[in-house]
Amino acid sequence: MKNVIYALGISLLWSLVLACSSDKSADISPNGQTGTGGSMARFAIVGNALYCVLPNQLQVYDISTPTNPVKQDAVELNMGLETIFPYKNNLFIGANDGMYIFDNQQPSKPTLLSQYRHVQSCDPVVVQGNYAYVTLRAGVDCRRFTSTSSLDVIDIKDLKNPQLVYTQTMQTPYGLGVIENQLFVCEGNNGLKVFDIQDPTKPTLKYTLSDVKSFDVIPLPKTLLVTGDGGLLQYSYQNEGKLELISKIEVE
Repeated sequence: MKNVIYALGISLLWSLVLACSSDKSADISPNGQTGTGGSMARFAIVGNALYCVLPNQLQVYDISTPTNPVKQDAVELNMGLETIFPYKNNLFIGANDGMYIFDNQQPSKPTLLSQYRHVQSCDPVVVQGNYAYVTLRAGVDCRRFTSTSSLDVIDIKDLKNPQLVYTQTMQTPYGLGVIENQLFVCEGNNGLKVFDIQDPTKPTLKYTLSDVKSFDVIPLPKTLLVTGDGGLLQYSYQNEGKLELISKIEVE
């Protein structure tokens, strides 16, 4: 558990570094998202809004003046909120009881569109195109009532009516990341798995990196940032899914 908490902290720290140190003219997405965070991040910056995921609410801050953040209204939700992933004009919140989808066209007042429910579970989420990818991990407090871990694919073409289209059994899934035709899934002590998603509804396993304990991942255009046991690792990756270690920042 100590390693997981450490890795989550590194993931959050790295997303802040990317957000705060980048050339903003080059690192702001079309929807205003600044920087790139991991799938297990509990906060996100979109334009002048900072979103913080608390156990039972989504708290919004106005950071128009970075040295003086102003607390805005909070959106009250059920207990068990865990992660946040901004995509286009929406926010995707991973929680114990499912995935919440918010309309974010008014950044200071995100509006709940829908919730995709599943059995109680820990579930980071990432999104690309019309599909969301969610990992559900068993054997922990937030998934006490089942022994099965899985990778789920959810059709979100209709944001008000998300539908499960595919599920695949996993070992110990944690964070995940998606870019173009590749999906990366961290499996803790069981390594890092690379899936082909040319068919986005049916991820196909292409490669497993078994010599790393991975907890979260941030795919960039040419490199892959992985938070693992003992440090932050940087890999180059190719279309066939092979990973090559470039560097490692070791942390005791």
